[in-house]
Amino acid sequence: MLAYKPGDTFGLLQDWPFENPDSNYLILSGTPKASGRIDTGGSGDITRSGIWYCTKGIFECTEQGDELMNILSGRCRLTNQVTGQVSDLVIGDSLFVHDGSRIKWEIIEDVTKVFFGCKSAGF
Repeated sequence: MLAYKPGDTFGLLQDWPFENPDSNYLILSGTPKASGRIDTGGSGDITRSGIWYCTKGIFECTEQGDELMNILSGRCRLTNQVTGQVSDLVIGDSLFVHDGSRIKWEIIEDVTKVFFGCKSAGF
């Protein structure tokens, strides 16, 4: 069983540069840097979970897989670029995003999230 809670130390995270062509990243402001770790699942699997960390900045991306996230630290605002739905997230908040959603991420304070993703075609 994996358990995460605010204030935990999450160990070593790998750099996750904004380079995946399927995600079509667009940096809009600042120099956000992301890192993370896949704890369960992964390449070829239909589910995965892990930790993601990102520094301040604003970017857009196309989400790869349905994802449920929970914010463990920091503050951010996510805007669905198609529906216009805005979600302000802080510690303890959760949000579900759909595979293929175009999302604008505004990282207001460095963010750590735990996530569970599902993609029927596999990651």
